[in-house]
Amino acid sequence: MKKIALLLCLFALMASSDMFAQLPNLTLKTIDGKSVRLDTLSNNGKPIIIDFFATWCKPCLRELDAISEVYDEWKEETGVKVIAVSTDQAQNSQKVKPLVRNRNWEYEVLLDPNEDFKRAMGAQNIPFTMIVDGNGKIVYKHTSYTDGAEEELIEKVRELIGK
Repeated sequence: MKKIALLLCLFALMASSDMFAQLPNLTLKTIDGKSVRLDTLSNNGKPIIIDFFATWCKPCLRELDAISEVYDEWKEETGVKVIAVSTDQAQNSQKVKPLVRNRNWEYEVLLDPNEDFKRAMGAQNIPFTMIVDGNGKIVYKHTSYTDGAEEELIEKVRELIGK
């Protein structure tokens, strides 16, 4: 019985160890074609919210629209930065920039057409949201979106910065 308990504890520890992992050493492009190395993303010691989406994903768009409505307040209060990562395939990536412009999103938007970043984070479905602390460690992950879930997200950011 003790061995089973020990194995369960070890399994739980191993399963949660990726929660404090760093961002992978991958390079993605912005919607303007600039290369960005993920393991060098920073926000001057403040948290970053990374939100995976696709142009065809209705819950993804609802989540990013909801965050957009309060983003200025969040930045002012916590200094948080939001990065939206499109998982649209390469042949659909030309739809991303017009969508971002039409929705007036002020986020940095990256393209992950082969889903390398998404896969590296262990995400199965979108929307998939993570919070990276000021030291580049992943401290929160969440899949799916329901109306109002953005409040839980900002609460996690507030906890991180001690507000």
